[in-house]
Amino acid sequence: MTRIGLCIMAVVLCASRLVAAPLSTDKEVWALEKAYWHYVQTDDLNSYRSLWHANFLGWPYVSPEPLGKDHITDWLTAYKKNGDTLNSYDVEQLSIQVTGDLVTTTYRMHARWLNRSGANKTEVTRIIHTWLRDKDGSWHIISGMSAPVNSEGH
Repeated sequence: MTRIGLCIMAVVLCASRLVAAPLSTDKEVWALEKAYWHYVQTDDLNSYRSLWHANFLGWPYVSPEPLGKDHITDWLTAYKKNGDTLNSYDVEQLSIQVTGDLVTTTYRMHARWLNRSGANKTEVTRIIHTWLRDKDGSWHIISGMSAPVNSEGH
């Protein structure tokens, strides 16, 4: 009976660790998504760049072609050149999928931009990022895509 009890306890402990790991990963990666937008708002391009994997390939809606890491700040530079700054934002978390060392996040970004004349403009964008956990345990965006919401707001 003792051996069976120990086996059951071992199974329960292992199962709880397997369940807890994705939940911990979820929180860690969502925190990085929020840091991403904080860096945009504070114009911290060095910290922003640090989130991206060297082999990143993605397709932002502001570009006619897919881009690599060497162009990830182009959209921010264009906004700044126009005199736009990110006034406030809300990350509407939709889903997250953990698959080993890959995590895919999907969300809607509700961004309120302030232009140089003081007018606010709200943009809602659909975003998907795939994060890769490196050997040192750090997470970096390896791919992604964004698109404006459709006429129904989806």
